[in-house]
Amino acid sequence: MNDLGGSIPTAKALKRGAGGKLVWIEVQVSVQEDHQVRGRLRFGVFEADLRAGELRKTGLRVRLQEQPFQVLAMLLEHPGELVTREELQKRLWPADTFVDFDHGLNKAINKLREALGDSAESPRFVETVARRGYRFLADVKGAEAAAPIPETPRPIASPRPRLRAPAWRGSVLGLLAVMAALATWRFLSTSRPSPVIRSLAVLPLESLSSDASQDYFADGMTDELISDLGQISALRVISRTSVMAYKHARKPLPQIARELNVDAVVEGTVLRSGDQVRITAQLIDAATDTHLWSQSYEGELRDALALQSKVARAIAEQIRINVNPKEQAALRHVEVVKPEAYESYLKGRYFWNKRTAEGLKVALAYFNQAIEEDPGYAPAQSGLADTYALLADWEYGVMTPKEALPKAKAAAIKALELDGTLGEAHTSLAFCLDVFDWDLEAAEKEFRRAIELSPSYATAHQWYASHLLVVGRTGEALAEIRKAQSLDPLSLIISADLADFLVIAHAYDESIRESRKAIELDAGFALAHDQLGQAYLEKHMIDDAIAELQKAAQLSAGSPTIMANLARAYVASGKKDEAEKLLSALRKSSNPGNSHASEIAMVYVALGERDQAMRWLEKGYEERFNPSVLLRPGFDPLRSDPRFQDLLRRTGLPAGAR
Repeated sequence: MNDLGGSIPTAKALKRGAGGKLVWIEVQVSVQEDHQVRGRLRFGVFEADLRAGELRKTGLRVRLQEQPFQVLAMLLEHPGELVTREELQKRLWPADTFVDFDHGLNKAINKLREALGDSAESPRFVETVARRGYRFLADVKGAEAAAPIPETPRPIASPRPRLRAPAWRGSVLGLLAVMAALATWRFLSTSRPSPVIRSLAVLPLESLSSDASQDYFADGMTDELISDLGQISALRVISRTSVMAYKHARKPLPQIARELNVDAVVEGTVLRSGDQVRITAQLIDAATDTHLWSQSYEGELRDALALQSKVARAIAEQIRINVNPKEQAALRHVEVVKPEAYESYLKGRYFWNKRTAEGLKVALAYFNQAIEEDPGYAPAQSGLADTYALLADWEYGVMTPKEALPKAKAAAIKALELDGTLGEAHTSLAFCLDVFDWDLEAAEKEFRRAIELSPSYATAHQWYASHLLVVGRTGEALAEIRKAQSLDPLSLIISADLADFLVIAHAYDESIRESRKAIELDAGFALAHDQLGQAYLEKHMIDDAIAELQKAAQLSAGSPTIMANLARAYVASGKKDEAEKLLSALRKSSNPGNSHASEIAMVYVALGERDQAMRWLEKGYEERFNPSVLLRPGFDPLRSDPRFQDLLRRTGLPAGAR
């Protein structure tokens, strides 16, 4: 926490340094006007620790960011007195600080009132003095005071004169307080070791900009920090998909940590003002809900990556975990990029993360723009590769695999030519080698390199799990997809993939449980209903299967893959006419760019027409379908067919793949 004001004498104190060794350091002791050492103050049911920068209510910590807490601290130093907006500006935002002061202060006051459960209309704590400033209304006492604190604060009608203690008494009390604090610290530091953090979540950094369209910048900074920390192999860092679920959430930090199963959380703010950037971050121990570290960094937009790197390195130093030399070098490495290209890149990632067809189209434009602005910026090429990879996915159906995946591969190769340390680019290249080139051996090497460089990148583990499943290493595939889930526990697509893998492994009951978990997270997620329906179908729970697959078809607006599964269920229930209607619709919607070949083949298998099924599978082979479709349960009746075994061989899959 930055200094909150007052004169700053120094004293000697002990601190546990590297390797647990105690060393002497200088500490700053702020002294108020009445010579009392600034420490813990009580008002109503609240207690503010001015040294630690913490606010508690009936003993429980209340989340309050740095600037709102500094406003509170200044008000507590002058209870009952008017603290002008100019005084607050001078304390919080010095003259050389770039900020929209009025907006920043208003936001800080609103957050403070929210934390205190106060209101501007009927204030119990913070009163607004129109056009002048603010006044703290409640009685304020030292936390050490023996007298009980009333539950409801008593408003102060006007400033009251305060009795001054003799100077010598204030000095003695101050010295005693410092000695007592040092003795307590020494006892705690020797009797209780600092927490070792092996997992953390970077919560969405909050944008302090008054312009909502600037959200992409704060989200981008969050992504970069996750990516930087995710390079540390000994640390599990939760992926973006899961942490973004807590954007604007008001849950207590310990609860968030429990839900994400992490030891610590990072939270903070980002302020973008023209070409200037300010990042404030704090590290909080989840078990004790206490601050471990807090710092602010300022610089120009062109220095944004350097600021982000400083934050990551500072956190790495605080968590007391092993960071090998390669990882240390990676954390020190700062990409040089033109500011306009970096901004376009962040906008591209913002829209890419929306995971919608329209969002991907916008992302494609921004990544191309970033490349035009700075052709040497490797992450923009990596983003382009990721976008093309998803544009070819059946869920979005924007481009065919033949059209999109060669472009994805070219962009990934270009990214790696510019920077071979990008784990995301190795992942994208591996994906293309796997699902389009069918070069499984080369894909294996790229996946392993990707995970080595970015061990907390959930997508790398997810796609590598699919690769392992394709090559017949089912046990390893399940372990890898569960690793991906531990890194991104709220990811719906990873949950759906796990349920899919479990069906392929004949673990139907476990697959059902996984799909139900995903539906609890989002009842409108079509793939979870599809996977649940497939598991019911394999267990011969036909009515339940049809109900789930009909729901999935409705939610997906008629996805060809889901319609094919529904047709299979109709055949199993004896409704052959209904199945043939769906087959006819699939054939009518088939076109040279997207023939739905594997889906149509699957329905023919269910209808017992094997020759037609093989004809359509050969069509899919010519279109370079994703070979993993051949693992689906719908193709089980073909597994002994020599033609099907030959198809497996030509796509690189083992003959007994299932």
